[in-house]
Amino acid sequence: MEAFREPIILGSVAFYMALCIGIGVWAMRRTRSANDFFVAGRSLGPLIVGLAVFSSTLSGFGFVGGPGLVYSLGMSSVWMVNISAFGYAIGFFLVAKRIRMIAELRDTISLPDVLAARYDSEFVRLLTGVTIVLGVLGYLATQVLAMATVLQSILSGTQAFAGIDFVTCAALSSAVLIFYSVTGGIIAGVYTDVVQGLIMMAAGILVVVTAATAIPAFPGGFADATATILADDAEAAMPWGTVGIMGCIAWFFVFGIGLAGQPHLVTKMMMNRRLSDNRVVLPLAMLGYAVAALLWISIGVVMRGVVVGGDAAPLDMPDSAAPAFLSAFAHPLLAGVVFAGLFAAIMSTADSFLNIGAAALIHDIPRAIRGRSLGNELFWARVATVAIAVLSFAFALYSHFANGRLVALLGAFGWGTFAAALVPVVMFGLNWKRASRAGAVAAILVSLVVNFAVELFHIALPYGINGGYVAFGLAMLAFVGFSLVLKPRPVASDIARVMEL
Repeated sequence: MEAFREPIILGSVAFYMALCIGIGVWAMRRTRSANDFFVAGRSLGPLIVGLAVFSSTLSGFGFVGGPGLVYSLGMSSVWMVNISAFGYAIGFFLVAKRIRMIAELRDTISLPDVLAARYDSEFVRLLTGVTIVLGVLGYLATQVLAMATVLQSILSGTQAFAGIDFVTCAALSSAVLIFYSVTGGIIAGVYTDVVQGLIMMAAGILVVVTAATAIPAFPGGFADATATILADDAEAAMPWGTVGIMGCIAWFFVFGIGLAGQPHLVTKMMMNRRLSDNRVVLPLAMLGYAVAALLWISIGVVMRGVVVGGDAAPLDMPDSAAPAFLSAFAHPLLAGVVFAGLFAAIMSTADSFLNIGAAALIHDIPRAIRGRSLGNELFWARVATVAIAVLSFAFALYSHFANGRLVALLGAFGWGTFAAALVPVVMFGLNWKRASRAGAVAAILVSLVVNFAVELFHIALPYGINGGYVAFGLAMLAFVGFSLVLKPRPVASDIARVMEL
């Protein structure tokens, strides 16, 4: 079986790529309107929505960037993972029911639609749309980097493609992504999530078993790996890792509470058929994430252990941790399945981001500026999808070659952008009638200015605190402060009834 490792892995990835193209063609026949393209006609069952919600959270950020963070920073990133169950609970209890009801009442197809209805403000719609476009570029670049990293790792191990470069791998994977997203819209993404979610859950369990039992250098499993890391750098094996307590607490809040402000997840809360489906969607999403996230920690710990212990050469870059583990230690069949799962996770999440970005460009921003969205929305949605994908491709290459950003850190920037700008206006705004239009505008503007100032000017914050945490705190202060000081406008009667439930 080991002799067929390369053909098995290549065959698995090729099969998945062909599956994506096939799903795109199938979904294109079911996509007849902008409503279908953006929110799947609000007709999805709880199984599909539950798998889509949790799998969108991991993606290339978790499957490629997560192990890379553990490899490079020790146990610090555990705080991103272990708070997610709390984040799902907050999102569903405080946001899901209200946003689904508003979508039904006002026939909305996007998060900016919902917020424009809540605050009775086209300017809030505009700012939300701009925020989504900016955040999407960063987060999509994460997915492009993750796809290129995995594909290069696979192809460079073969004789035929041994010298393939990173740019070619990024272009190939992006081409499949564009076709898949343009043809099928969100319908292609969510139906792929069913297969993807099941693969991710199975991969999480099997990878943990492999990491605990099949590493020659660590017959004692994780205990031996942790002991090796502890002997090399005690700080890396401790709960706070090398980032430190303040940096981990910042991640804890941004990735916990911040989940309720991620537009690709919030939008999926509008897609289920019935409100009662959330009783199934929430536990399924939490369970799926808990199982799949095991891959994040186990691969990172093992790869750091074998490298510092001298049993493997140092990785060229931390983001290669997952591909290196699968190529060196996993059974060929498991490696093929997990590599396909990696692409599945990345593709469907990237499709979600392309979808909400396209909605912002052709539906929300034009409606905010001129009072109506573009004509023939379905056509322009596909054009916008291509444009955003190309821009994200360029941004990904810039981040990789000029900035040297890790996949997970670039993803953390995108996540922090959404969390700081949208958690106040979504999570608090849908539950607090006093929240005002001025508070929403102030929160979004403050968050964008702070987040991008820290990023663009390379401002080093003390104690490992990230810019998203600071932006989130200041945005919350602005939101609450302006809402309390300025008299809010009355909430529309139908929206008020939803908030009272």
